[in-house]
Amino acid sequence: MEVKIESSWKVQLADEFEKDYFHKLIAFVKEEYRTATVYPPGPDIFNAFKYCPFDNVKVVILGQDPYHELGQAHGLCFSVRDGVPFPPSLDNIFKELRDDLRIEIPTSGDLSRWARQGVLLLNATLTVRAGQAGSHQNKGWETFTDAVIRRLVENKKHIVYLLWGAYAQKKGDIIPDRQNLVLRSPHPSPLSVYRGFFGNKHFSQTNDYLIACRKKGIEW
Repeated sequence: MEVKIESSWKVQLADEFEKDYFHKLIAFVKEEYRTATVYPPGPDIFNAFKYCPFDNVKVVILGQDPYHELGQAHGLCFSVRDGVPFPPSLDNIFKELRDDLRIEIPTSGDLSRWARQGVLLLNATLTVRAGQAGSHQNKGWETFTDAVIRRLVENKKHIVYLLWGAYAQKKGDIIPDRQNLVLRSPHPSPLSVYRGFFGNKHFSQTNDYLIACRKKGIEW
């Protein structure tokens, strides 16, 4: 199957695109876009890969679903385009970043600046119906994004994986701690942020590890 995805990822995932589940997934997604309002816009579905080629990956942040309100999702987990108000989880991420690294909260919620430095901002499910969180779960996206993680685990070491919340942590079960830095904490949503997301210092720990591995830290 011909999939429009960044070239290095296309090489890594070529076998996946030929599997039966992926054909069924694409048929489902195409029908959803034809008959309903679906986010992100079609050209943005694989933006996480576009902005962060395989060879560039240094950090992986795992989300669950794209944002499901108008104008929010654009293919990078937790990110919104310039001018879009910060969703609560993103607002809390910026607050932790401020407290951890003394970085002022930015005016833009567009995290493509992180992705271009090697942060793969990967949702487990890459599409969602407008206003219906979780509506595209269990259709095949999770199998696909599990394959993405496996390719990284099999081919790259010394990656930082940020697993925020039980869902991301379960998805990260296949990641070997001893070859990477795997950081776990509660999710940054208002429901759980005070249970340990605030104060987790994941941003400084990430950069300390990258520098120790002779890599450049992220300019958060």
